[in-house]
Amino acid sequence: MAPSPPGAPLGLYLHVPFCAHVCPYCDFNTYAGQEALIPAYVAALEREIGRRGAASGGRAAETIFFGGGTPSLLPAAEIGRLVRACRAAFAVAPDAEVSLEANPNSVNEAYFHDLLDAGINRLSLGVQTQQRRGLRTLGRNHEAADAAAAFAAARAAGFGNVSLDLIFGWPGQTPAAWAADLDAVLAWGVDGPEHLSLYSLIVEPGTPMADAVTRGILAVPDDDATADLYEAAMARLERAGYVHYEVANWAKTDALRSRHNLVYWRNGDYAGLGAGAHGHDGVGESGRRKDGESPGVLPDSPTPLLPDPVVGRRTMQHLLPKSFIAAVARGEAPVSNVEEIGARTAMGETMMLGLRLLREGVADAAFLARHGRSLDDVFGPTIADLAGLGLVERMPDRVRLTRRGLMLANDVCARFV
Repeated sequence: MAPSPPGAPLGLYLHVPFCAHVCPYCDFNTYAGQEALIPAYVAALEREIGRRGAASGGRAAETIFFGGGTPSLLPAAEIGRLVRACRAAFAVAPDAEVSLEANPNSVNEAYFHDLLDAGINRLSLGVQTQQRRGLRTLGRNHEAADAAAAFAAARAAGFGNVSLDLIFGWPGQTPAAWAADLDAVLAWGVDGPEHLSLYSLIVEPGTPMADAVTRGILAVPDDDATADLYEAAMARLERAGYVHYEVANWAKTDALRSRHNLVYWRNGDYAGLGAGAHGHDGVGESGRRKDGESPGVLPDSPTPLLPDPVVGRRTMQHLLPKSFIAAVARGEAPVSNVEEIGARTAMGETMMLGLRLLREGVADAAFLARHGRSLDDVFGPTIADLAGLGLVERMPDRVRLTRRGLMLANDVCARFV
C-alpha cells in the first residue's frame, strides 16, 4: 500500500554500468569498452555494500536488484559475491526478491544455472521488440531468435519468475508490428512470462536518437498513435489474464509483481550502490519528523505555509566507474550529490509515485502514518478537482487513477509536485 510506512525494509539497487554496446536511445549511466574494469569495480562495490550496511546498522532489506548497463556481463561468480555481500551487510529477508537484468545475446542455459546458484531468483530480459527493423532502429545488437532462446534457456535452467521489457512507439513501428510482438512473447514457453514491462519510447535529449530525430532522419509516432499502441497492449494483456498493476507493468498474479519497483512506487527507501546509482532514505529514526516538528503544508492546504523540515534525502554516487573505484579505495563515501527532501516535497512525491499503482493508489491511513497529515487536509482541493474531471477516483480509503486518468497519468501526477 502506498506510501510505505516509516522504517519499512529497504530495496538494494546495485548498478552495473558496463555495456558491450550503448543503444542510441539510452541515457542511463552506461559505458562501452570498459569491461577491463569489472574486477576492480566488483571489489569496490563489495566494499561499498559493507560500508553502507554498517552505516545503516544492518537495516532490513527485502529486495536486491542488479540493473545497468548490462549486469549479465558480470560472471555469475561475481554476482554471487555481491549477493553474499548484501546479505552480510544488511538484514536481507530469506525470501527476498533478487533480480538481474540481462541482454538476450549475453546469456545461455549454463549461465542461468550459475545465476540461480549465485542467489538470483528473478530475471528481467531486455527483449524490446521482435521486429528486426525495430531492433536495428533501437540499436539493439541481438536478433529476435536470441530473445526467444534466452527465455527458453532461463526456463530450462529453472527460473520460474521472468520479466520481459518491451518498447513501443519506436520510429516506424506499426500497430500490426506491436500486436505481433505481444503475440510472440505471450506464446513463449507453456504460458508466457510472469511479468511484462512495456515502455513508451522517450527520446532523451543528448542521445544519438534525439540527434537523428532533430535532423529528420527518424520520425517518432505522435502522442495519439502511441496512446493507441498502449491501449492495444492493455486490451491484449487483459485477454491473456495479466494484472495491470502499474502504469507500465503487468503481472500474472499479485505475488509476481516487481517487489523491488514497488519500493520505488510506494516512495520507500532504497540504497543506490555503484557508479551513478541513486538512493533515497529518511532522516533520523525511520525517516520520521521529530515530535512537535511541523511537516509543513502544501499550497492547497488552508493552513498558512510553515517552514519545510527535511524528512529525507536523495544521493547519487560518482558517475564514472574509475571515480567510484578510486573513492572507495581512498576510504571515502563515493557520493557526488546529496539532495535534501522537505516534507512538502515528500508528500507530493508520494502522490506522484503512488498514483501509478492502478489498483492501490494512495491510501489515507498509509499517508497519515507516513506524513503525519491527512490526505484530504494536504491535497483535498486538488483531489476534488481531478475527481470532477474524471481523472481520479476518490474512494472511502484511498485515491487512485481512473481509466481516463491513466491515459493522462503524467499530467495528473504533475498536479501534486
